[in-house]
Amino acid sequence: MKKVLIATVKPFAPVAVKKINKIFKKAGYEVQLIEKYNSKQDLLDAVATVDAAIIRSDKFDAEVLNAAKNLKIVVRAGAGYDNVDLQAATKNDIVVMNTPGQNANAVAELAIGLAILGIRELFSGKPGGELRGRTLGLHGFGFVARNVFRIARAMGMKVIVYTQYSKDAAAAIGLKVTHSLEELYEKSDVVSIHVPAKGEHIKSVSYKVLKHLKDGSILVNTARKEVINEPDLVKLMGKKQGVKYMSDVTPDCEKEFSEKFEGRYFFTPKKAGAQTAEANLNAGVAAAEQIIDFFEKGDIACKVN
Repeated sequence: MKKVLIATVKPFAPVAVKKINKIFKKAGYEVQLIEKYNSKQDLLDAVATVDAAIIRSDKFDAEVLNAAKNLKIVVRAGAGYDNVDLQAATKNDIVVMNTPGQNANAVAELAIGLAILGIRELFSGKPGGELRGRTLGLHGFGFVARNVFRIARAMGMKVIVYTQYSKDAAAAIGLKVTHSLEELYEKSDVVSIHVPAKGEHIKSVSYKVLKHLKDGSILVNTARKEVINEPDLVKLMGKKQGVKYMSDVTPDCEKEFSEKFEGRYFFTPKKAGAQTAEANLNAGVAAAEQIIDFFEKGDIACKVN
């Protein structure tokens, strides 16, 4: 009997846990659940004997992966997987997967919500603006960005995109693809960031790009803080007094924001993009089905290492 660990410091919604358990029970798999665990040792103890694991933002570093002697697959229920040490997983012959697209609508709705919050002056009572008729620039064109496009277009926004790898897909649905990232930032009233925190994207939102923002524009980040060059963002916001930064990830320089940019930023208390019951259910169910397909059919379609 295969043994599956569901390790979630930030637990799935109860309805998702119930559905995941039902899927594994039907397949004849045993489920071990640890939620809101207090220490890394709890996680180390839990992974020791399992064949598979489903995680969310939980850290699966080399120490955890080395302790998991029977582990064959880890599925990150969500899109990002920077919380898993891919090199250590590969060294231990562990397949790592994500669940692309399952959280996309939830994150997209949050991105649009943050844009609305920004343009309405954080609902402070000051007169704000409307998104209709304004230009939204998509920095990246993955699953989340495509959902943002769908919502923004329904709201009457003009949408443009900069993408290196999905130009044909963007053009096929009528999106104008800018020639450069600088052009995207220059032409947009709202920029929404949708790139992974890896490789060329790390600190790619630098002053070289940011200086092209219109004074009065809104920068929305529902990706990762690592894609932002934070000192450069602080510098830009100091020069252009109308720029706002809205994110569901708190930057390391939060203190500078609170001291210098009151009323021009908003950060959720913790990463919130996938924090909906629907996204929990979608990603959790996908993760369970991927584990079963891996063991029963050898399916590695969502492998990321």
